[in-house]
Amino acid sequence: MHRLEFVGTLFLAKTAAADVQRGSDAAGAASACGCLGFFGFFIIAIIALNIALLVWVARDAKSRGMDSSILWMILVMVTGLIGLIIYLCVRPQGNLVQCAHCGNRRLQVSAKCPHCGNA
Repeated sequence: MHRLEFVGTLFLAKTAAADVQRGSDAAGAASACGCLGFFGFFIIAIIALNIALLVWVARDAKSRGMDSSILWMILVMVTGLIGLIIYLCVRPQGNLVQCAHCGNRRLQVSAKCPHCGNA
């Protein structure tokens, strides 16, 4: 699917260049908008993936009983992949289980749930 879109974008760009050389401004503008839409889609997809990663880091840190889930989220947002690797190395290791009282996930070895405070 991505190869087909890439080939289509290259075709539009080549067509736009040829039309501009011949003096057809409307076709060139339409082709340029097609290229912008193609690359705009990837920019939006990357932003959406980053937001999903930040939400996962915040939820995982809270589920593992870490007090600074927002700070970890900010660190991953600023540093990207390096911050994610640091977070994965530093976070408390263990299995996550469902709390019997609130239904949220918590570390199996924790004495109390970080969400509701029950044992």
